[in-house]
This record gives sequence, structure tokens and C-alpha cells, in this order.
Amino acid sequence: MFTRQTARFFLKVTTIMIFLSAVTTASGKPDTRNRDEIPDNYKWDLTDIYSDWDEWETGFAKLEPLMDKFASLKGTLSQGAEQVLKTYKLNDELGMLAYKVYRYPQLNFDLDQRNNEIQANLQRVQILFATFGQATAWLDPEMLTIPHETMKEWIDSNEELQTYRFLIEELYRSQEHVLDEKGEQLLSYFNRFNGAPRETYQALSTADIKFKEITLSTGEEVTVSYSQYQAILHTNRNQEDRALAFNAMYEVYEANVNTYAAMYNSLCQRDWARSQARNYDNTLVAALDGNNIPVEVYENLVTSAKSGSGALRRYHELRKKVLKLENYHLYDSGVPIVEFDKTYPYDDVLDMIVESVAPLGKEYQKQMRAGFEGGWIDVYESDGKRSGAYSAGVYGIHPFMLLNYNDTLTEVFTLAHEMGHTMHTVLSQANQPFATADYTIFVAEVASTLNEALLLEYMLDRTKDPLERAVLLQHAIDSIVGTFYSQVLFADYEREAHRLAEEGRPITSDVLGDLYYGLLKDYYGDSIELDELYKITWARIPHFYRSPYYVYQYATCFASSAQIVKSITEGKKKERKAATEQYLTLLKSGGNDHPMEQLKKAGVDLSQPETVQAVVDKLDGLVTMLEQEIEKLEKD
Repeated sequence: MFTRQTARFFLKVTTIMIFLSAVTTASGKPDTRNRDEIPDNYKWDLTDIYSDWDEWETGFAKLEPLMDKFASLKGTLSQGAEQVLKTYKLNDELGMLAYKVYRYPQLNFDLDQRNNEIQANLQRVQILFATFGQATAWLDPEMLTIPHETMKEWIDSNEELQTYRFLIEELYRSQEHVLDEKGEQLLSYFNRFNGAPRETYQALSTADIKFKEITLSTGEEVTVSYSQYQAILHTNRNQEDRALAFNAMYEVYEANVNTYAAMYNSLCQRDWARSQARNYDNTLVAALDGNNIPVEVYENLVTSAKSGSGALRRYHELRKKVLKLENYHLYDSGVPIVEFDKTYPYDDVLDMIVESVAPLGKEYQKQMRAGFEGGWIDVYESDGKRSGAYSAGVYGIHPFMLLNYNDTLTEVFTLAHEMGHTMHTVLSQANQPFATADYTIFVAEVASTLNEALLLEYMLDRTKDPLERAVLLQHAIDSIVGTFYSQVLFADYEREAHRLAEEGRPITSDVLGDLYYGLLKDYYGDSIELDELYKITWARIPHFYRSPYYVYQYATCFASSAQIVKSITEGKKKERKAATEQYLTLLKSGGNDHPMEQLKKAGVDLSQPETVQAVVDKLDGLVTMLEQEIEKLEKD
């Protein structure tokens, strides 16, 4: 219903919309940050949503009466199938309007986050939905007063109501975790406080943070802000400078580490209290239940990645050798092992990205090209524009992609990544009614990482230059390290930290530091030097405060896409064709089934260790290929 599905939509908007953030390392094209000077064909056309703010105000004004109408249905659902259908249809009407009313100020604000007037309009929408959530706490409990067998009979006898079968069955599946009306209303009062750890973290680590200054080996004085920190770690080839930057960043966090620990403790206690209130055995089960994910999937992921960390260590040992470092630290892991200054102008890579997805068929390519040409993408940096990249859907219109393209190889893959999300949304919305068009995060990253994998294969097939091949291979390896191993390590940490709360054990800065430090040793072994300050690094992971038990899905999606890529590019033609059709069916299925079932239909079973092991094997193979290219470069 609106209170469940739309709430999930807004959670996605606020926590996962940034599927991939990129560090700016070169000037964008055109050479201006003035938005008015950037040609329109590189900018969003938001008139596709509303022609102007007056029209938006008209849409906004329609929301509250619809919400009142929705709330007035309380006490009527037992009247029969037609009344339930009426409720769900009104939910759809509200949801589709909500997408438009929310997205218009949200997208406008992301183009200029200095604009307080637009921000105020965005907050108006958020406040309205928070109020509505409290007013409709009756909905799920009332649905569950209708016997399940009766509801199944109603659905079977009403063709239109069958559209909502999966959503309704989901409600009954989770029945034991839904409270009565009074209980649901009581929990709803705490909704506005659930974000307190996230908001406090953001204030402490953004608004109130005092960055340190360092003097680089060149004599340049630099304030180690987040962007400067990333720039130094990814571009500065002097290890002492990288060490200075690392120490400067984490000494700031060390100064407030007890405050960060208090915030994280409150988050773990919040999650455990909420899990108990809804009758879950622990916080992990509660977090996975929404998508009906077996706990074994999470545990298999952690166990397989940790036991398969040999390939990860082998990569860092290779980096240490190539960089000629006596001691190798994690702050050395971002600098490229070879220097490469080739640029990739935006207009020059579009055909290449379309051609790289040829295994997915001509129709997929045609729809992708339409996305490149249709005013769907805001390409370049401009003053006030938010950083990073994302793809945001608007049902009934089209997705909107935000980029900060800077002509680097990283941005080429970011573009392919976000276009994967965009095509997922296009196919889902074209083939699903609104009620089931919203796919879960558990499958979202499959589409994006698969497109990246196809692009990598395309580019490797078309260059024999060992330098470019080494750069491409390092990019692919770093993607596995960042999207798979790092996220699994984070997931491992979250599980163990929440267990402390569940078992009534203390959660202090020392306890959290020892926990994180121990996991770094488990995954990296002797391949890196672990400085004492690494006991602080857990404090700076934003996802820990924003969305617990979320990051593991990056790793499961990466494992899924790796297996699907292999199926659609290797083997006999008939088998490849069948695998491609299964994958496209996955993209078209939206959220019409549990994600594990959707992936199984696409040939992926994440409960099996070999699915995760395939990623470990892939990394091992890529490291071998990188070693070969490095040998060629050393001989030249």
C-alpha cells in the first residue's frame, strides 16, 4: 500500500539514489561551471515532469485531498473485493502523483543546492508524507483482520485485484510482525526520530567538522577536506603525502570518536528495539525479512568472501611490488599503479557504450540510445550542483540521470553504470503496473554492474596497448574490491556490532575499534600494514549511520551480474540467447516477486557458495591478466 511501497520509494530516494560516486580529477567539458553557459542538450529537461513551479503547486495541492480520501477508507475494507480494489487503485493514484511532486523539487534542488526556496518546497513534501504516514497506520492491521483464505477468494474472483496479488500476499506473509492499530500508530510516532543517528552524523561530519591543514612535499599547504583527501589518495604519488593526508583526516575523527560511538550505539539499540517490537529474533532477520531474503545468503556471502580473501591480498601484494613501496598501507591502495592521461570526451563514448551492450539485443540498444538523446541526462558539473551520480525514476515519464562527467575513464564507467539503472527502470515501468514497477535494491545493482562488465570486455577486446589494458584491468579489479570485498567487510562489521546490542554487551569506541581492526586483519592479512589509526576508520563510513544492513546488497548484486555476464557471453548461441532473455525478463519484472526468486529465474542462486566463489575466481583471473600487462610494460 501507499504507506509501505511509497515509504520504500522514499527510502530509496534518500539513501540509495547515489549508486556510484566519482572523484573529480579533471576539468569537465565545456570549460565552465556556469549552468547558463552549458548547452541545453547536456542538461535535464524537467518540463517533462511539470512545465513550471505553478503547475507543480497545482500537483502538490492535489495530494492532501487525495490523502484525506485515502484515510477516509478506514473501516471499509471488510466490505469486499471491490472496496479493497478501490483502496489499491487510490494508492496507485497517490503514488504516481507523489513521484512527480517529490521528484520535481528534488531534482531541481540537486542542480543548485544553494537554493533555499527549492529546498523549502522539498521539505514541504517530506513533511506532508510524514504526517500522512501517521494518519494511515490503521491500514495494514485492518487488512489483516480479513482472513487470508477470504482475501485469496476475493483476489481469484476479481481480475483487476489480481494485479495486487503479490503486494497483498506479502502483507500476509509478514503478518506476525505487524502490530495492531494502536501498536502501529505508537511506532509511527517514532518515525521522525529514526533518522537521528544519521542526521547527527551528518552534522558532526559535515557542518561542524574542522579539517586539518598539511604541508605537502611540494611545499603546498592543503586543507584535508573530503575532496582533497580523495584527490591526494588517488593522484598523489608521494607516499609521505598520502600518509599525512590519512593522519590528518582520521585524527579529526579520533577527536570525536566517543561521540561517533555513542551515535552508533544508539542506532544499534534502535534497530534492536524495533526488531523486538515486531517480534523478530534479531536485527539481521528483521532487516532481511522485507525482501524475504534467507539469513543464509548473508552468512554465505560473508563466509565466502572472507575465506576467498587470498585474491584480494594477492592484488595488494602486486600493487606494493609495482609501486616499489617498502611498506604498503591501505592509503596506498587508491593511487594508480600506472600513469595514464588519455581522456574520454562525453560525446565520443556514447556510441561505444551502446555498442558494448550488443549481447542484450538491438531493442535494448535502441532504447538506450533514446535515453542518451532525450534530455534525460544532466552531464556536467555546475556551481551548486550536487556531486556524484545517480538515476532517478518518475513513473509514466522517464528516468533522470545525474552525472558530473569529467572525461576520465572512471566517468565512462560511471555513465555505463547509471545507464544500466536507467534501462532497468525503463523496462520495468514499460512492463509493470505502478504497483509492482518499483524493483528492490537487492536486484538494482545487477543491471548497473552488468553494463560495466560488458563495457570492460568491449574495451579490452579493442585495445592491445598494454598501458590502457593495465588501466582497464585495474579499474575492473578496484570495482570488485570496492563493490564486493569492502562491502562484505562492512556487512560483517554491522552484523557483529548489532550482536553486541542484542546480547546486552557494551558498545564503546574501543570495542568498535577493536572489532573493525580485527576484520581488517581477517580480510587483508599481511598484505598491508595496519596503522593503529585504522581502529578509527569505522567512524567515517556513512552507510553505517544512514542505512544499516544495506551495503551487503552491493556485493550480492555484483556476484549476480558476474554470473549473468558469463551466461550471456559464453557457451553456445542457443544458451546465450536463452540467458539473455532470462536477464531481460528480470529487468522487466520490476518488483513483482521476491528478489531471490527473480534472480533464480535469471539463473542465479545466491544461496549457493559457488555463486559468490565466482567473484573470487574472477578477481584472481583479473590479477593474473594485470600481472601479464605489467610484465609487458616493464620490458618496453
